[in-house]
Amino acid sequence: MVQYCGMFGGTEIVLILVVIALLFGAKKIPELAKGLGKGIREFKTATEDSDLAKDLKDVASEMNEVKKDVEKLNPKKAFKIENPLSTKKEKS
Repeated sequence: MVQYCGMFGGTEIVLILVVIALLFGAKKIPELAKGLGKGIREFKTATEDSDLAKDLKDVASEMNEVKKDVEKLNPKKAFKIENPLSTKKEKS
């Protein structure tokens, strides 16, 4: 029998579910799942609304502004500097 590291087969999953049902009872399992879902949802909203996430968004927008400013100040575009080694025939 070939076993995959970290993968559960059907038998293992059924065994885990039976143990959970025995420990908590069949009536408590939906309540536990509901509480787990609420916890995950609260964690997601907390991480999205955190100050760090807002700061990262602010830094990213500032970096985009700086990038645009640098592109405007690009000396090749501002002064139309051409390659001094090129001949006039290549330019046409």
